[in-house]
Amino acid sequence: MSKIENVTYDEIEIGRKVSYNKTLSEEDLILFAKVCGDVNPVHLDAEFAKTSMFGERIAHGMYTGSLISAVLGVLLPGPGTIYLGQTLRFSAPVKIGDTLTVIMEVIQKRDDKKFVTMDCVVENQHGKKVASGVAEVIAPTEKIIVDQPVLPPIMIG
Repeated sequence: MSKIENVTYDEIEIGRKVSYNKTLSEEDLILFAKVCGDVNPVHLDAEFAKTSMFGERIAHGMYTGSLISAVLGVLLPGPGTIYLGQTLRFSAPVKIGDTLTVIMEVIQKRDDKKFVTMDCVVENQHGKKVASGVAEVIAPTEKIIVDQPVLPPIMIG
């Protein structure tokens, strides 16, 4: 079984970067709509979306935001991280089949509270920025290594 290991506050250095890739599938889009309850037809109805400014279905903005959360909770700082806040600006649509790359860079540390501030950029497979912002977390102070959970298959029916 794979392991997930955090990076403790003391191990984190300003300038440290990490990246994560994920391709948006039809299933991802539908599951995200189900989980969050946002059934805006621009996400789910191809005919409606054709009449939108994008001409086709697009992902929920917060789908992109959730990938930032995945980086924070799994990669940097990882398990034990507490997500405090996020600024996020969307600059281009994300479409089914797009591969997103989340690039995070540590830009500030606050020793008294173990806060870490990270610059966040999300690009598509063409290198076009689709979102950017700044995230703030409380980084764990103790090393944590856990088994990576195996998520069950989900059927859409």
